[in-house]
Amino acid sequence: MNAYGNAFNTYKSNSVNFASKDQLLLMLVDGAAKFAKIGKQAILEKDVKKAHENIVKTQNIFYELMATLDVEMGGEWAKSLMKVYDFIIRRLMDANIKKSEEIMNEVIPLIDDVRDTWNEAYKKSKGGK
Repeated sequence: MNAYGNAFNTYKSNSVNFASKDQLLLMLVDGAAKFAKIGKQAILEKDVKKAHENIVKTQNIFYELMATLDVEMGGEWAKSLMKVYDFIIRRLMDANIKKSEEIMNEVIPLIDDVRDTWNEAYKKSKGGK
């Protein structure tokens, strides 16, 4: 690997190691959106292994989001969000089993909505508009 590749990997590693909890959450939901889209594209390309790997990565991110969601503190909003996460995971499982572009077309906008919601919440918490 060249010097630029090493520098980039160091930057990526440091950005994760020194990110706040909020920033880590945003990185996770960005990753989920990215992996879901890669998974869908792999389905279209009939690359079963790549589709499976990326859909599982997306599921794992949502499992992590579920594990870290404080339902007691978040109240009804958090309970609703937990249901959305659960629905997304179940639909991703269905898409993975069936290698279904249609199911991915259904779930990707939901993942994008989750990402956008968290990005908006982060901006508002920092005093942005």
